[in-house]
Amino acid sequence: MTSRLIVNSIRHTGASADAITLDNSGNATFPANVTCSGTATGFGKPPKATNLIINGDFRISQRATSSTSNGYTSVDRWKLDSSNITHNSTKSQQSLSSSDTPYTLGFRKFARIALSQAGVVATNSYVEFQQKIEAQNVSNSGWNYNSASSFITVQFWFRCSTNQTFYAWVTSTDGTNKRFTFSFTASGNNAWTKVTKTIPGASDIQIDDDNGEGFNLVIAPFYGTDYTGSVSLDTWVTKNDATHSPDYASTWLTAGASTFDITGVQLEVGDSPSDFAHESFHENLSKCQRYFFTNSSSYFPSPMTMQYQFPTTMRAAPTITHTHSGSPTINNITQVGFMGYNASNTTGAYSATAEL
Repeated sequence: MTSRLIVNSIRHTGASADAITLDNSGNATFPANVTCSGTATGFGKPPKATNLIINGDFRISQRATSSTSNGYTSVDRWKLDSSNITHNSTKSQQSLSSSDTPYTLGFRKFARIALSQAGVVATNSYVEFQQKIEAQNVSNSGWNYNSASSFITVQFWFRCSTNQTFYAWVTSTDGTNKRFTFSFTASGNNAWTKVTKTIPGASDIQIDDDNGEGFNLVIAPFYGTDYTGSVSLDTWVTKNDATHSPDYASTWLTAGASTFDITGVQLEVGDSPSDFAHESFHENLSKCQRYFFTNSSSYFPSPMTMQYQFPTTMRAAPTITHTHSGSPTINNITQVGFMGYNASNTTGAYSATAEL
């Protein structure tokens, strides 16, 4: 024999309000907090994290999939640099294989900095991956960056051909710049390793509510002693470009044709890492096009003027470059588009750049 309790509400004997109310459709309302000491099921998936890093899975590469130049030259939103190591490194977008651990988590691409030969250590050598973040994206993220009890969490996967202690840091770039540096190592040579770091706020951090750079993340395979020295790890300090991190070992740089790979980079509000916030290709591309857009086949007419519209609102009025013959006249450049014409009809590519 089964038993059934038929009520409209449930209230503690000492309470002045109902703890649970029921309607005739079977819905239950809990007006106050609910504490579960066991395992709660049936509540659906947790909400997807908001990743402050754009193109953290490196799927978008509008400019090129490989370049030996420094700066914004390959994977979108990422500034990949090497300097004073006696040769140019190759910065590229690469594909994961099904045997790679990040592949099993839904990643298909990664970014690589590869040396063609052993680097030579100089005091002003450096190799780095960097992403600069719009201030307003951080200031409106929900992180109380002036409170030591409010946190952001960085996570990424990396693989290095030769293991050693490496360093990464985040920097606030408004007001008096502040930096938080932490160390990480791999589980072994050529082994994908996940790095997670939780970072508290601090009372003297300033992040403005505007479209300029307010924050950045750097993951650095190597820095020379012009940029390293005595610095406290795992705490906020006033930025000093002579001491980004402690001194580096030169193991990775001098080992030969070294490689350093990263993927799954996420920066989110909270004190623990969420699953990576995978996005559709369209969502990811649209975010990248706020900073860079290229049209491989644009038409500049003569004698009339044509209006060109960007696919999304850009961060700022961009710099326009083109490969058209002659000297097209380009004017009225705004965040949403520009006007242009040429002395004769021409077709060619143009790019709009509004990077930080």
